[in-house]
Amino acid sequence: MNLFDVYPLFDIEIQRGQGSRVWDSKGQEYLDLYGGHAVISIGHAHPHYVKAISEQVARLGFYSNSVQNPLQKEFAHRLGKATGYEDYQLFLINSGAEANENAMKLASFYNGRTRILSIEKAFHGRTSLAVEATANPKIIAPINANGHVTYLPINDIEAWKKEIEKGDVCACMIECIQGVGGIRMVQADFLQQLSKICAEQDTVLICDEIQCGYGRSGKFFAHQWLGVKPDIITVAKGICNGYPMGGVLISPKFTPVYGQLGTTFGGNHLGCAGALAVLDIIEQERLIDNAHNVGTYIIDTLINEKAQGRLPHVVDIRGRGLMIGIELDIPYKEPRTSLINQEHIFTGCSGTNVIRLLPPLCITKEDADTFIQALKNVLV
Repeated sequence: MNLFDVYPLFDIEIQRGQGSRVWDSKGQEYLDLYGGHAVISIGHAHPHYVKAISEQVARLGFYSNSVQNPLQKEFAHRLGKATGYEDYQLFLINSGAEANENAMKLASFYNGRTRILSIEKAFHGRTSLAVEATANPKIIAPINANGHVTYLPINDIEAWKKEIEKGDVCACMIECIQGVGGIRMVQADFLQQLSKICAEQDTVLICDEIQCGYGRSGKFFAHQWLGVKPDIITVAKGICNGYPMGGVLISPKFTPVYGQLGTTFGGNHLGCAGALAVLDIIEQERLIDNAHNVGTYIIDTLINEKAQGRLPHVVDIRGRGLMIGIELDIPYKEPRTSLINQEHIFTGCSGTNVIRLLPPLCITKEDADTFIQALKNVLV
C-alpha cells in the first residue's frame, strides 16, 4: 500500500529535535522557524514535557470519558487561571478542526440558527462545517458546500453589521491574526464593534485561536490585544506541543446537556499530562513574554532593514509576537527553498508570496539574527 499522495514534500527526513533546532537523517542541523504549523510551542523534546508524557503513558495512556479523569479537571483549572477565563467551561477534543466544528455546533444549538459569517481568506479546518467556513473552494467538496457560510471582508464593520442584522446569523468565526490567509490582522475597533453587535443580536462570537493563540501573539490569546471577550474560544496546535489535542472554551451563558457533544479520544490521560507540562513550561520560562519580545525584535529589525534597502523584494512585514508574515513582490517558492537548502532554516508560507514565521516560543534574539541575515542572503 502507498500513501495517499496529497502532500508535496521536501526531500528531507527530520529525525530529532531539541529546542528550536531539528536534525535530518544525514545529521544536518536546521533552525526551525515553522514549528510544524505552529504546533511546537515550548520547543522540541523539552525534558519536563518528555518526563510528563513518559511517566503518564507508563501508568495509563487512555481510558474513556465515561469515568472520572482528574487530569481533565486540573487542566481546566490551570488553563482558566492562565488565560483569565476561570468562569468559562472547557470541552476537550483532538484537533483544531474538531474544536471549530464543535464551537459552531454549540452556537447553533444555542440560538437555533444555521448561518456562519467568516472572513475572506479564512482557514478554520478541513472537516464538514469547518471546511465550509474556510474560504478556499479548492478544498470544499460538493458535499460540504451547503450554503451555511458567508465570507466578508476583514475589518469592514458595515458589511458584517448588515449581515448580522438580517437576524439569521448563528455565529461570527474570527481569526484575530489570519494564518493561512497571510498574517492579516483584525483591528481592535472592528472586533469591539462586532462584539457589541453580536451581543445585541444574540449572535455567538467565536475566536479561532488555534494558530494565533497559546502565547504566540505575545499574550495568551490574540484577541486579548483587541479588548473583547468572545463567547467561545477554540484552541489546538500549541496546546500539547505535538500530541493531538484541542479544546473549546465556552462562556457561562451556554448550558451543557448530556450527549450534546462527545469525543472518543479527547481529553485522554496522556494528552492532559502533556498539556499540563506545556502550561508549566510556558509559565516557568515566561515564554509568552519571550514571544512578545523576540517577535517585536524580529518585526522591528526587518522593518528597519527594509527601510535601509537591505531586503530587496520585501514589500510588507506584518504580524504580532511570533506570528509574522513577510510579503514579497516575487513568489515565495525560490527564497523559501533557498532558506531550507542553503541556509538550513525552515519557514512557512501563505498564498503565493508570503513567507510565514511560526517558531517555537523559546527562540532567542540570536536565532532571530541568524534568520534575518539568511533572508538577506537569499533575497540578494
